[in-house]
Amino acid sequence: MKKIYIILTNSGSVLSRIIKFYTKKEFSHVSIALDRKLVHMYSFGRLKPNNPFFAGFVHESIRHGTFYRFKNTTTCVYSIEVEDEQYEIIKKAIKDFKRKRRAYKFNIIGLFAVALHIKIKTKNSFYCAEFVKDVLQRANLAKDLPVIIKPEDFKNLKNINQEYKGMLRDYKIPDNIIA
Repeated sequence: MKKIYIILTNSGSVLSRIIKFYTKKEFSHVSIALDRKLVHMYSFGRLKPNNPFFAGFVHESIRHGTFYRFKNTTTCVYSIEVEDEQYEIIKKAIKDFKRKRRAYKFNIIGLFAVALHIKIKTKNSFYCAEFVKDVLQRANLAKDLPVIIKPEDFKNLKNINQEYKGMLRDYKIPDNIIA
């Protein structure tokens, strides 16, 4: 058995405030990580921290990029125990996204359609929650998720455990812990 991590965040950016307004939820963004230290954390979001209009598949970091720019980002980190085979499927899916990153676009239309309770999906386009759901579906871990997906829907996954809640900048794992 291994663990994967689902990270819910709210950066306080204009877009995150808009998302919060129509979802009426605390968090506006979701990422998936392959390790407890969140070194291998991925999502669909800003490619450049200062420009929300250039977005796509991104390897995220607590200490750099968008989360560094928005120092008051709040988070809730969850873990899910998965079978080794499921972990490898997720790892491979993320590797495929990394390899083909230029082929993917940010699904901005689909993101705003969520507010109208409409699903709009175009080929090779994702917003953060669609991406995480897609990766989990490949490993047969997304059975309980709705068709029109929002970041906080991931809280309802089977066997999900809260590991941390607070400021993302304060999230630390002791060095002696194996991630």
